Amino acid sequence: MGAGHGHRLHFHGHSPVHRAPAHLKLLALVAFMLLVVATPRDWYPVFAAHLAVLLSVILVSRVPLRYLLPRMVIEVPFLLFALLVPFVAHGPQVEVLGVEVSEPGLLAAFALVVKGSLGVLASLTLAATTEPDEVLRGLQRLRMPALIVSIMGFMVRYLDVVTGDLARMTTAMRSRGCDPRSPRHWPTLARSLGALFIRSYERGERVHLAMLSRGYDGALPDLRRTP
Repeated sequence: MGAGHGHRLHFHGHSPVHRAPAHLKLLALVAFMLLVVATPRDWYPVFAAHLAVLLSVILVSRVPLRYLLPRMVIEVPFLLFALLVPFVAHGPQVEVLGVEVSEPGLLAAFALVVKGSLGVLASLTLAATTEPDEVLRGLQRLRMPALIVSIMGFMVRYLDVVTGDLARMTTAMRSRGCDPRSPRHWPTLARSLGALFIRSYERGERVHLAMLSRGYDGALPDLRRTP
C-alpha cells in the first residue's frame, strides 16, 4: 500500500527538481515561506521577485501550470475571507470601483491573497515533484519525531481508503433521496461523517493489532532495503 498514493498531486517527471533530495526541497520550501511571510505587505517588487523565483522553479521542473492552477482551488475559502477584510476593517477610506473600502484592510487583503497564493503554489510544486514516500524519508532525515512521521505515513497509505468509504456513503445517501449539499440534509451528513470517523478509528485499531502480531516495533521497514 502507498505505492500509488499521491497520484492526485504528483506529476511524473525526471527534471532536476524531481531528482533533488526531498529533505533539501522541504528546507527550501520552509525557507521560501518564511521569507514570503516576513516580507512587508507594501513591498510589491519583492513579491514580484518571489513569484519570479517560484515560476523559474516550476519552469525547470517542467510541471505545466495548467496542472498546478486547478489544484489551487483549495485556497478559495481564504480568498473569500480576504475579499471581506476591506469592508470590515477600520481606517482611512479609499474608493475602488465606486465602492468605499478601508485602505489598511485593502492592503491586508492584498497581503493575505499574495502570501497565501505563493505558499499554496510552492507547496503544490513540492507535491508535484516529490513522491509522498520520499517526503516521509526527507522528514526522517530532518530528524522529525518518528511518531509524527509514522502517523503521516499511515495517513498517506489510508487516505484513498477513507475517501473511498466517503464516496460510497455519499452514493448511498443520494440513492435514498438525500442530497449532502442541501442544508436540509446536513444533519444526516453530520451523522454519516461521525459514522465514518468511528469506522476509520476501528479500522486503525484492527490494523494496529495486526501489525503488532507481525512484529511491528514502532518503525515501518524500508522496502528499498528489506529483501
